[in-house]
Amino acid sequence: MKARFLMPLVIFLGLAALLGVGLTLNPRDVPSVLINEKAPAFDLPDLFDPQKRVSTESMKGKVWLLNVWGTWCPECWKEHAFLNQLSKKEGVTLVGIDWRDEREEAKAFLAKKGNPFVAVGFDPESEAIMDWGVYGAPETFVIDKQGMIRKKHTGPLYPQIWESEFKPLLKQLEAES
Repeated sequence: MKARFLMPLVIFLGLAALLGVGLTLNPRDVPSVLINEKAPAFDLPDLFDPQKRVSTESMKGKVWLLNVWGTWCPECWKEHAFLNQLSKKEGVTLVGIDWRDEREEAKAFLAKKGNPFVAVGFDPESEAIMDWGVYGAPETFVIDKQGMIRKKHTGPLYPQIWESEFKPLLKQLEAES
């Protein structure tokens, strides 16, 4: 009789322990198989002028950040002021991919909040981001002069992460020939 009640308790405690361990993991530390691999090519219509194209090809020979965002994403709103700061004060080259969005909403957002991007590709149907392993927004990638992905960050980019992880890496990559 006791065994009949003991087994569900053991299963429950085991599941609770697994859940507890899972909750302590940082979801922003999701490893990417793309680190130190060639950045997947994309060629998207420009958000502001659909006749123009935004592509990885145009960034060859530069160190740059790719930021995947959307107006529907609250975390993207939170990081946007910092992206503006990086672009203006730090001189960081940012390329954006506006993902799963409405063109006019995205244009209005950037007009109101500022546009930190040198170019913004428009990807409403997730054509480009799938190859990059994006599963949520915002996500930011560091791409070196050879077109290799050197870092991926899931979630908003904040000053602490910038100073401790991104800035030293960009400085190192800029110094490399």
